[in-house]
Amino acid sequence: MPLGKSPSNPSLNQNGDEAPTGPLSGPSSIEWRRQRLLQIGNPPAETDETTSLRPNLETRAASYGTLPSSARTGNGKQKASNFRDRHGLSALPDLLIPKGRYTNPPTPSLASPRSLRGSSYFAAQRPISAYDKPVSQEALEGEGAVKTNGIRVWYSSFTSIDWLHDAIKDSARQARLRRHKSKRGRLRRQLDRAIGWLTVTIIGFLTAVVAFLIVRSEQWLFDIKEGYCTTSIWSAKRFCCPVQDDALYPRQTPAFVTLTIEESCPVWRTWGEFFEPMASSGDGWLKQEAVEYAVYTVIALSLATIAALLTIYLTASTSFITRKDSGVLSSTFASGNDAKKLTDPPAGVAQRKVLHYAAGSGIPEIKTILSGFVIHGYLGGRTLFTKAVGLTLAVASGLSLGKEGPFVHIASCIGNIVSRFFSKYETNEGKRRGILSAACAAGVAVAFGAPIGGVLFSLEEVSYFFPAKVMWRSFFCAMVAAMTLRFLDPFRSGKLVLFQVTYDKDWHAYELIPFLFLGVFGGVYGAWFSKLNYRWSRDVRNATWLKRHPVVEVILVTLTTAIFSFMNPYTRMGGTELVYNLFAECRSGSSNTHSGLCVLDPPTQAIPVIRSIFVALLVKGALTIVTFGIKVPAGIFIPTLGVGACAGRILGILIQWAQYSYPNSAAFAVCKGDLNCVIPGLYAMVGAAATLSGVTRTTVSLAVIMFELTDTLTYAVPVMLSVLVAKTIADALEPKGIYDLVIDLSQLPYLDAKHDYVWGSHAISDVADRDVDVIRVDRENTVKSLRDQLQELVDSGNSDSGFPILRPDGDGMRMVGYIGANELEHALSIVADDPDRVIAFHSTTPQHHGGGPMASSISSLAESGTHFVGPDPYDFSWYMDQAPLTVQDNSPLELVQQLFTKLGARYVVVTDADGHYQGVIDKKTWLAFLDELEHGSD
Repeated sequence: MPLGKSPSNPSLNQNGDEAPTGPLSGPSSIEWRRQRLLQIGNPPAETDETTSLRPNLETRAASYGTLPSSARTGNGKQKASNFRDRHGLSALPDLLIPKGRYTNPPTPSLASPRSLRGSSYFAAQRPISAYDKPVSQEALEGEGAVKTNGIRVWYSSFTSIDWLHDAIKDSARQARLRRHKSKRGRLRRQLDRAIGWLTVTIIGFLTAVVAFLIVRSEQWLFDIKEGYCTTSIWSAKRFCCPVQDDALYPRQTPAFVTLTIEESCPVWRTWGEFFEPMASSGDGWLKQEAVEYAVYTVIALSLATIAALLTIYLTASTSFITRKDSGVLSSTFASGNDAKKLTDPPAGVAQRKVLHYAAGSGIPEIKTILSGFVIHGYLGGRTLFTKAVGLTLAVASGLSLGKEGPFVHIASCIGNIVSRFFSKYETNEGKRRGILSAACAAGVAVAFGAPIGGVLFSLEEVSYFFPAKVMWRSFFCAMVAAMTLRFLDPFRSGKLVLFQVTYDKDWHAYELIPFLFLGVFGGVYGAWFSKLNYRWSRDVRNATWLKRHPVVEVILVTLTTAIFSFMNPYTRMGGTELVYNLFAECRSGSSNTHSGLCVLDPPTQAIPVIRSIFVALLVKGALTIVTFGIKVPAGIFIPTLGVGACAGRILGILIQWAQYSYPNSAAFAVCKGDLNCVIPGLYAMVGAAATLSGVTRTTVSLAVIMFELTDTLTYAVPVMLSVLVAKTIADALEPKGIYDLVIDLSQLPYLDAKHDYVWGSHAISDVADRDVDVIRVDRENTVKSLRDQLQELVDSGNSDSGFPILRPDGDGMRMVGYIGANELEHALSIVADDPDRVIAFHSTTPQHHGGGPMASSISSLAESGTHFVGPDPYDFSWYMDQAPLTVQDNSPLELVQQLFTKLGARYVVVTDADGHYQGVIDKKTWLAFLDELEHGSD
């Protein structure tokens, strides 16, 4: 069993929390570990010197991600240095945010350089249990225990998880449950299975509730820019002014149908009417339209500015910290008596990127997290709050953005928070990603009212590992979310989303040609939109003064949007309402003209409507290019659907006009004189699907989402044709979709398992790092010497990796194991009071005491009165991966690619044909090599 703790000592239980007292304890505070490491071999008075663990920050900078822009020279040629130098694999940053409640554990030794007891800095952090504590306890039972492979103490921010270790640990947990054959044991197994279903049920329910609150709030805030409801000031316009159809459709039109241009609503009062007395009493300068425009602009600017301020000041990556981060990588490492501040990094070193977690859609980051990357705080409670509130304000401001993409991020935040209440997910990053995949499906389900499409979207676009169990739970989670949202009824219409429509006519063979043209348009638009948005973000947003003034950028974009959108009725209305009206079918005898989009007499009405729609297409397309990427929550789905729907509606009206002018033509013979044979709304729906496919490169899931939106499979062939054509053309013009380009721009370490590489003449020896520092068991490894090696590892920028542990064997070295940097840091902080003690590494089961007081040599624990029965803290074999994944140096590179993508390896050890150690390939190094390979082939 783990080291025991004695409650008798008040210093160990100050404010009710216990200090870490052994190898199997949970992560201690960053400051505690840092001070312990600084203490090794130094008297208290000397701990203020600048070392690698307390660096001079003027000469040390961290870069975000894996692939810094400095990896290549300005002329595109590779630098003639070693592989790691070429890629600037520098120290990764940590996150700095207080989360929950937590009391700083006291320093076990009274001789530590600075007492942290009573420190208020950590008073807001929540306690975290040992990551591998349950497995380690079972391993200590000896006979009959399940074989595991070392301990993982935590995953720091901006590092990769070990999928293999998490799979082994879950297998051990399952085996431990199956060992109990009694009724209680069977009940525990059933409860363990039920936890997963309970978790996804809660996630689906909460996702729908949050989506309902966002939709209702956004509706009211969007309409308040134009006026207010006199009967209920908190009602949106669509609820204040329902429309009645004519006798052919006597039932009440759904409440989300707003008034047409020629109709009026006496209970809705515009701001121009509110200020009309002031305008009439003045000199004439304050006209009604001018007042409406001024109020519209001021409210839009206010909403967008508040959203930007919340995003920038509440979710900056530099404001997050957890106890699972590395103490030696903390940006507060030089705090305390050291007054140095962060400055510009030295030449040639990539500067850390400051991310704003609530900005953008979040789908690129979710893809990276689901692939095994760790970003503490990105799926936390503060990010959830800021994303939800900021999204409501940003969409209500009228910016050319949508809320459907951010729903995936919001659902993932809910999934991460809920899963942390269950230890099987809290301490297993691999299993938690299965829950996050299910949450993504729920996010798409509430965004489009398409639970099946949500499951397919999670599988096709965001998830990295999607076994059958995850698929079923994703399906269930999406169903719960859609069902809950249906009961909440956010639009009071029985529909889950605003633009859900139903067509009652079939398509005709001649329409396949215009559908093909819409596919071509969608592919061309998608490719060029991705290119232009990427270049705008890289060359303007991140390379000019806008980078230093993100709030000013939001204000300028909002002001530009208000100027160009106010005069046109189709750009002025909300994005989802525009898509609905473009999708809508014009029914004979209906008084609802869908904001004038129903063309009854094409020769007289078509040109003005087409002109207005074309202007809306240009304005929406141009504004979306500069809007997507600003520092507010912003999705890309609705603006893209709007552009595609505009193009499709224009084409549909033209074909309708042609059929009206030439009703007896052979092409329209199937219509048999029916002037309502052509449905412009169908063309809008097909064009929207094609355009979204060109931008995001989704295919199957997008087609299914469209089927669920139209409640029919009648238009399966048109949608599938346009989507396939759009993706084919977009891939030919720009191989990467918008999400992949955002990943590249943010330098996120995403390993794309679907990409094919041309390896050429490259061999494993071109990638393997032979210069990485190692630990040799034939030498004396003391606490201080290992601390020094950890310092060197941090300085070399390889803190995401670790140390191969080797022993001599003939003419070479053989692997004993591998220990990660985080595990070594945790182990050294525990035994820091004895810098000269020798540390042991064994390839067999570590030695531990059978039961008795701890040896008096462990001064910090002995002084505090702590007693234990457990492992020897000076035997670091507990933290060692005793069976690292190995590959021979004559293996093809494709094999290494499969090890990283299919097995989720964090590192691969390279050996020769005789089994001698030849180097290590960690995931960061492999990603940098693939980036170099891809740009070299380009």
